[in-house]
Amino acid sequence: RIPASLFKETCYRYREELTAGILVAGWDRLKGGQVYSVPMGGMMVRQPFSIGGSGSSYIYGFVDVSYKPGMSKEECLNFTANALALAMDRDGSSGGVIRLAAITKDG
Repeated sequence: RIPASLFKETCYRYREELTAGILVAGWDRLKGGQVYSVPMGGMMVRQPFSIGGSGSSYIYGFVDVSYKPGMSKEECLNFTANALALAMDRDGSSGGVIRLAAITKDG
């Protein structure tokens, strides 16, 4: 939560200059895994998941149908890789390679 709060303050302070929102994810002992969306303007919203970027508009339907609370680590990695691949297929500004990392209590 602390990194997300710092981004929130930065986004608010520089709201006239910044042109993108920020996604912040992490894990702590008190609240476990957390995902925060910090849109332009500096509001901070905790969400079960978040998507953003130019390819995100192409995958909202996939995410709405495919995301399930309580997914295993392997299910989460597959879900994320599929969402990224679909976005990259449709969006000319997205591309490259998919690199995933799982954030857990162990690191």
